[in-house]
Amino acid sequence: MKRDSVPGAEAVPAAAVVGPAIDARALPEAPQAAPAPTLGSPASKDQASFLPSYLRSHRWQALVAVAVLIGTGTLGVRWWLGPQVGTESVIRRDFVQTVVASGHVEAPHRLDVGVQITGTVLRVPVIEGQVVDAGDLLVELEAAELNATGRQADVGVVQAQAKLRQLQEVQGPVAAQTLRQAQSSLTNARAALARSQELFGQGFIGQAALDDVRKTAELADAEVRAAQKQLETTTPTGSDRALALANVAGAQASAQAARARTGYAAVKAPVAGTLIARNVEVGDVVQPGKVLMTLSPQGRTQLVVAIDEKNLALLALRQQALVSADAYPTQRFAATLAYINPGVNATTGAVEVKFDVAAPPAVLKQDMTVSVDIEVARRAQALIVPLSAVHDVDAAPWVLRLDGRHAVRRPVQLGLRSGGLAEVLGGLAEGDAVLAGSASVKAGARVRAITAATPVAASDASVAPK
Repeated sequence: MKRDSVPGAEAVPAAAVVGPAIDARALPEAPQAAPAPTLGSPASKDQASFLPSYLRSHRWQALVAVAVLIGTGTLGVRWWLGPQVGTESVIRRDFVQTVVASGHVEAPHRLDVGVQITGTVLRVPVIEGQVVDAGDLLVELEAAELNATGRQADVGVVQAQAKLRQLQEVQGPVAAQTLRQAQSSLTNARAALARSQELFGQGFIGQAALDDVRKTAELADAEVRAAQKQLETTTPTGSDRALALANVAGAQASAQAARARTGYAAVKAPVAGTLIARNVEVGDVVQPGKVLMTLSPQGRTQLVVAIDEKNLALLALRQQALVSADAYPTQRFAATLAYINPGVNATTGAVEVKFDVAAPPAVLKQDMTVSVDIEVARRAQALIVPLSAVHDVDAAPWVLRLDGRHAVRRPVQLGLRSGGLAEVLGGLAEGDAVLAGSASVKAGARVRAITAATPVAASDASVAPK
């Protein structure tokens, strides 16, 4: 029986057919294949319109299928290429380590101004913030009573001086004249006694008369000695003159005290400076011990800054710093570290340091807040890497360095650290790209690096105390 050949099928020998013989006449006739539609026939038109109609009825399913295919392909490519990561470049430049802190302006000392006597304020001719010279009037008290006391003390001086003059002009000459009279009386008494003794020896007078004459002579002698003493007191070394001089000195001292007390009514600036506080008004009754004004003397200006104790090892005397007032951030001026407090504040964990300002700007005011950048170290042409790219900084630092398309873990040795940057002492070379700290990539992973970033300028590096 003749068989139709089927393309691509192997011919099977008749003897290889296993099974009972089948009569070909018993098989039903195979249906004839439909003739292929010809161009322009109705059947060809139906087939041509079938595909657009199908797409129109299932267009959303088709779009979803296409999107899924595209997304699957994209994810596959991205998975094979790895995630996109940002990188930082290792560069070489001068590196300055600074410590940044805040503080305030303070004069080396302040003067609290008050009164020395109790009184009522009559006048306050100055205002807070005013610059005054030494000797300028700050506060004036009512002084009517003080002036009267002063005049009374002056009168006491005049009286004491008059008594001294009276001693010199009257009492001294009178004492001398009294002495001469006493001496004359003594001479007469002694002559009378001698005559009486002769008469008594001749028996012309009795013992009683002789005793009376003798008493008169003795009394005259006593009067002479008293007159001599009186005259001695009026001499420059005498007691009366010394007492008169003491009275004059006492009166003069009382007058000086009264004038000084009167002067206390006028409170004047002890030195030139700026009034930074005023706590008194006209009519106030003030008394000693109350601070009426605070004066900041002119001269050396200091900055008082609190530095975290963690940075204490970085500080040294005579280190230079750049300072700017918070109110005038663009006006920077130089300062020198002049004092480091040997103690640490147990409450804040800070160390107080002071800076001298050789040429303070005119805008700098007492208690003004300032920012201080202290230069503590400098490296010329150092390798610099951002600290954000370094892991385990305080233990065993390492970075993920870009090696081709892979992130390779690389241990590094760090030096100075400041302002988000670190000096690289080993482990990296200039131009190496390291993965940014925000990249969550494991070591050895395939990555796609984006344009490398450059660390900020080292001149702006700083480390702020906590």
